[in-house]
Amino acid sequence: MCGITGILAFNEIGRLYMINMNQANEMQAHRGPDAGRMFVEERIGLAHRRLSILDLSPAGNQPMTDESGRYTIVFNGEIYNFKQIRDELITDGVEFTSESDTEVLLKIFIKEGEKCLNKLDGFFSFCVFDAETDELFIARDRLGIKPLLYFMDEDKFVFASEMSGMLAYRIPRVIDFASLYQYFQFSYIPAPNSIFKNVFKLMPGQFMRVKKRDIQIQQYYKVPYSKGCTYQNALSYEESQKRLLELLDESVRERLIADVPLGAFLSGGIDSSAIVALASKHTNQLNTFSIGYENEPLFDETKYAEMVAKKYDTNHTAFKLTNDDFYQHISTLLDFYGEPFADASQIAVYILCQRTVKNVTVALSGDGADEIFAGYNKYLGEFKARENGLMARMLKSSLPVLNWLPKNRNNKIGNKVRQFHRFAEGMSLSAKERYWFLTSWQSEEGVKKMFSGETLDKIDFAEYGKRKAEILNTIEGEDFNEILYVDSTLLLPNDMLHKVDSMSMANGLEVRVPFLDHKIVNFGFGLPANYKINGGMKKRVLQDAVRHLLPKELYKRPKHGFDVPLMKGYKGALKGWVQEMLDDKFVEQQGVFSVEFTKKLKKTIFESSNYDQNQVWAILAFQHWWKKFEPKLEEEIED
Repeated sequence: MCGITGILAFNEIGRLYMINMNQANEMQAHRGPDAGRMFVEERIGLAHRRLSILDLSPAGNQPMTDESGRYTIVFNGEIYNFKQIRDELITDGVEFTSESDTEVLLKIFIKEGEKCLNKLDGFFSFCVFDAETDELFIARDRLGIKPLLYFMDEDKFVFASEMSGMLAYRIPRVIDFASLYQYFQFSYIPAPNSIFKNVFKLMPGQFMRVKKRDIQIQQYYKVPYSKGCTYQNALSYEESQKRLLELLDESVRERLIADVPLGAFLSGGIDSSAIVALASKHTNQLNTFSIGYENEPLFDETKYAEMVAKKYDTNHTAFKLTNDDFYQHISTLLDFYGEPFADASQIAVYILCQRTVKNVTVALSGDGADEIFAGYNKYLGEFKARENGLMARMLKSSLPVLNWLPKNRNNKIGNKVRQFHRFAEGMSLSAKERYWFLTSWQSEEGVKKMFSGETLDKIDFAEYGKRKAEILNTIEGEDFNEILYVDSTLLLPNDMLHKVDSMSMANGLEVRVPFLDHKIVNFGFGLPANYKINGGMKKRVLQDAVRHLLPKELYKRPKHGFDVPLMKGYKGALKGWVQEMLDDKFVEQQGVFSVEFTKKLKKTIFESSNYDQNQVWAILAFQHWWKKFEPKLEEEIED
């Protein structure tokens, strides 16, 4: 896993920007602390920061050019089946000078072009420059595990793994206000858009060709869901359990290939525990790591992780953290995001990665199972709404009472009230609007109330509506798999995977996700929804498939997110930071928020507990980002 960046200049003005490539590469040095190199010719520059995982010798360094001198590659990720591809290429007479998957990827691309993407089993973003045709070929993995951003104007095309690398090229920092509006609903900005106008994200499963000032983008993979699927060819429920376990075991085994120390995250949930159970079959005393909350028993789940670690005799480390441990890392971790991002569990993920990397360089994770096999609590709410049974009707009728009850993530009762209230509000909505409501942290009207009049005038609501309609296009209220499809293409790459990539790479740790092997994803979407969820059980087929592997206590625990207790911090250790981010003078000069709104918000934070800590976190994270990157409003841009 690494960081990549590059520039293709279209004219002499574009060539002047090539001087910024070294800085762009160094801005991503945390992604690859082991080596940094550049390839520069007349109008092309490619740069790479390396985190050495396979073939640790200098022979695996990048940029890498083939023996003819025609093709040069920069590559971020891992190709798990590279040895199989390498053997096939050797049989065809292809020669190799290293043991790296990078050289295999370059050689298979030279041989097969874009068709090679269908042979790759792994996660990646990469760019190949063809010196003969003066063309760039860029691709991103099927599920969007690895990121790739790009920008083009009349003078140049630039790309990078992170926004900080993009900004080093001195591209315009003009706010996209439709993206801003989306951010305060979701806490992230959905691809292909970004917080800046004309900076885009290559979508999962896409490749692009760049030649002169022309960009051609094509989709080579889509999550295999289609409206009206009857699932007639699906295996029986019992056969599906067996097949899923076989696929998962194969995926885990492939992801244990490394020339550096390797371990696994272990939260004590079904997903990470299943990964550990299977990995323990294929390696000697697996290293496992979990994170605990010393001051917050509601959030602490380390006892479940320790049960699994004991069962499989792993070399287990539980990092027990105080609230102050979380608070002191906030400024540092937020600096790694080049655009606003506010999934508060990023704090816990950052610290887990920071501590894990002291012991291993690669860690397996259980990410992806919830989206593919229906693991989130919100799915039960959606299931009940579609079923329209007694519970749904009761929740609808209880909404007036729930409106008045206190809602608080930091205690058990308040969190249950919050969940019931949210589901009750969504019951009377259409399937499309209910999805949007349950996926958003704030409603559209709630976000509008935050903004100043000037900001509202700048939002292109027609563009926003177009983006929303495109996201919701698949949802019709019939097949529950449509919800999982949208989450796997929206929530998964833009929130979950982005968070893990950013926080792991900030610490030079590679995280591998066995559940997102495309063979498992394809299999999962070939199963009818009732294999995954019914009125009382989420992730049915997965839970039943691994039940014999795990302690029975794991099946009695409620699902709990990777939340961080922030509310106490806002009133205590973080109070100065909150006041700085919401300072009246700063807010007024900034011009984004209504000063009346932020004044009221401060009062609520310091004098009440009846608010959602994550909505506040989204605002604070945005303010921190604004101060660091100093974006521009449109009217400030000069011709």
